[in-house]
Amino acid sequence: MTALVRAPRIVTAEVDLPNAWLAVDDGRVTALGTGTPPAHDRVVEAPGTVLPAFVDLHAHGALGHDFASCSVTEARAAAAHHAARGTGRLVASIATGTVPDTVAALHRLRPLVDDGTLAGLHLEGPWLAPARRGAHAAGLLHPPAPDEVDLFVDAGGAALRIVTLAPELPGALDAVRRLVASGVVVAVGHTDADADQVRAAVDAGATLVTHLFNGMPQLHHRAPGPVGVALTDERLTVECIVDGHHLDPVTVDLVRESVGERLVLVSDAMAATGCADGRYRIAGSEVVVSDGVARLADGSSLAGSTITVADAVARFVDGRPDRLPSAVLASSVRAASVLGLRPPLSIGAAADLVVLGRDGRVEPLRLGPTG
Repeated sequence: MTALVRAPRIVTAEVDLPNAWLAVDDGRVTALGTGTPPAHDRVVEAPGTVLPAFVDLHAHGALGHDFASCSVTEARAAAAHHAARGTGRLVASIATGTVPDTVAALHRLRPLVDDGTLAGLHLEGPWLAPARRGAHAAGLLHPPAPDEVDLFVDAGGAALRIVTLAPELPGALDAVRRLVASGVVVAVGHTDADADQVRAAVDAGATLVTHLFNGMPQLHHRAPGPVGVALTDERLTVECIVDGHHLDPVTVDLVRESVGERLVLVSDAMAATGCADGRYRIAGSEVVVSDGVARLADGSSLAGSTITVADAVARFVDGRPDRLPSAVLASSVRAASVLGLRPPLSIGAAADLVVLGRDGRVEPLRLGPTG
């Protein structure tokens, strides 16, 4: 199937074009330009600015379904919720569980990566610092052992794309090296590490920071810690949860100005995403969602978010169209690079499109069965 998309503006990884058009053949971008488009039998008029579909590296579920424990059918439904809101590629995050439960989740979700429903799997736990555990059950956290690392890698296979760990734990640096050698992206997160320990993890191959500022010591002028390293080490890609609760807007601006193209917007969406307020459970902990904000039942910590990446983009742009190129980099381009994917909407890339309307709403642009 072929189609030609016309839009008042198209923003991709490489260009920001007014009065633009984009040609699609067999679900892939074949040409891009401005002004009068070439003649075409099928023209789709986009009702707003066209952007690449979002890539979410960190999401735990939706519609009451937690990727760590839900069925395959429920996982498909959770992924579809994010897809309907513009997330074209979703990495399913598996929060801390028992070792057998984690292995079972990897085996259960692995076929959904094979069929393209999910872009990969992410282990967030059990190799996290108890002092920075957030919603993760303290009794299930422990340092990584070589046999356990190999067990998870074998269970996940090529579907296991990301692992978050605390680099100060005994055996963590060896785990980083083993994971990276297996093709897994290692993220520093839920950590009480100092700057030297974080740098050692980066030297060992870690390249990602899980939800910057959250689940780690705060930036101090004599103890920069994980935040200081993340803001200054060009080797690191930096996740941020821009939901209006995890980070103050001034902090988001600080990160944006400091890391530039190294920023990735993630949802960290927990099971209550798309659901009413109420009581839920994540990573072995009771969670209460009130006014859309998820917190541990004892009120001691936030417990993920209830947003999608589209919501983060809206907050990041904040009504300023000049920020759209930066938003595209943060919502799709950098994350695609982390996963080893072709730059979104480049020639030959999949034509996964979303439309940003004048009201700020984001919706997928459907081109048909192969679009």
